[in-house]
Amino acid sequence: MYVEQIYTNCISEASYYIESDGQAAIIDPLRDTEKYLQLAKQRNANIEYIFETHFHADFVSGHLELAKLTHAPIVYGPHAEPIFSIHKAIDGEEIKLGKIKIKVLHTPGHTLESTCYLLLDENEKPNAVFTGDTLFVGDVGRPDLFSGNLTKEELAGMLFDSLQTKIKTLPDDVTVYPAHGPGSACGKALGKETFSTIGNQRINNYALRHTSKSDFIKDVTTGLNAPPIYFPINAKLNQQNHLLLDEVMKSVKALSVDEFEAIAKTDVVILDTRNTQTFVEGFIPQSIFIGLDGRFAEWAGTLLPYNKPIILVTEIGKENESIMRLSRVGLDNVKGFLQGGFESWKNTGKKIDMIINIEADELRIDLQFDENKMAVIDVRKPSEFEDGHIDVAENFSLADLEKNIATIPDNKNLYVHCAGGYRSVIAASILKKHGVHQLRNVLGGYGVIAKIPDMPITLPSDKKVQLN
Repeated sequence: MYVEQIYTNCISEASYYIESDGQAAIIDPLRDTEKYLQLAKQRNANIEYIFETHFHADFVSGHLELAKLTHAPIVYGPHAEPIFSIHKAIDGEEIKLGKIKIKVLHTPGHTLESTCYLLLDENEKPNAVFTGDTLFVGDVGRPDLFSGNLTKEELAGMLFDSLQTKIKTLPDDVTVYPAHGPGSACGKALGKETFSTIGNQRINNYALRHTSKSDFIKDVTTGLNAPPIYFPINAKLNQQNHLLLDEVMKSVKALSVDEFEAIAKTDVVILDTRNTQTFVEGFIPQSIFIGLDGRFAEWAGTLLPYNKPIILVTEIGKENESIMRLSRVGLDNVKGFLQGGFESWKNTGKKIDMIINIEADELRIDLQFDENKMAVIDVRKPSEFEDGHIDVAENFSLADLEKNIATIPDNKNLYVHCAGGYRSVIAASILKKHGVHQLRNVLGGYGVIAKIPDMPITLPSDKKVQLN
């Protein structure tokens, strides 16, 4: 028996390869399926099943791609009603894979069709449970995403029952393999590890410590941030016959500078995926920056419109990676990429734009001598802002920045920062696209700002202190 977790950091997603006696199964695959096929080939195994724990909302799954390539059936639990053909498993059903079995545990709560898969070893002993978004390390799946006619409280009640009757009854030494790790918006506050054990979670996971159903419902439904706007789009795509990744890739073409410029004048999104430092030094006007070096797919899904074509500026050799990573969140309408990258545009002498960086200590000096002529824009999440911020800063979270452009002061010099520098460059590109050009990007973000001597900082107690 062999189990491997395949973790994708930029979207905090875990898929799984399970194998016994030359037969393999994949749980919750991404659309870029080459990694699963290569692993099976290396281990001289055939992929026999594709298991989905639920209709994912934060990424477009690769079940259709993998089924086409392997002819393996797609398995969902009870209540799943996709358009395509599946094996709809029943609660308690055991599916044989080589010398092991995978037992279906229907665990509604995160969604109605949510299902965990219990791995029984060669001796039919419970070995591991693949929990999808039902149970995370330190958390559980949020019950407020796609409930149909049910309230989040009703789904939370179902989740409590699922945990009590299906998950907490498992032996302590059973490994817990969830679908997501830290940073995922599918829970409230996932732990830093990507796997655990039932015993550990029984002690350390707040949701499993609850014995009162009403207290559990209150706890799980309190403090939920609004889900990213692309979640319902992805959930719907996962229930449909969407474009396959190879069809998406084949439809994208290389564009000459003239072709790129002509398309850029139409109603399209110019997306620049180069790294942060390279982008700020020069970019095509009206470009939105979302670099591959950060949580690319998540921010692309959050910030980019799904009803507009996209044209790309990438590092040379990163064209296919950019297209593929956009596809992870269903942004398939990519019309082309700039052949030769930004340098080909620059070498023609066409107009370019740039973003001015400043060090955090320069910000401190400007605050001392020029505060009335400047505005500090903090684009972190409200919860981050509340944990500590520059006294005079205004909080415009990146996810909501564009719809709040009109409220951002444009008669002052703007100093934009986030936690580390990635989100603030995205924000600066959005501001520039909307004609706001008197801005500076603060290098290192709040992580550096908070360490500057005498920087005026407000902490959660609302007491202004001077950090030394």
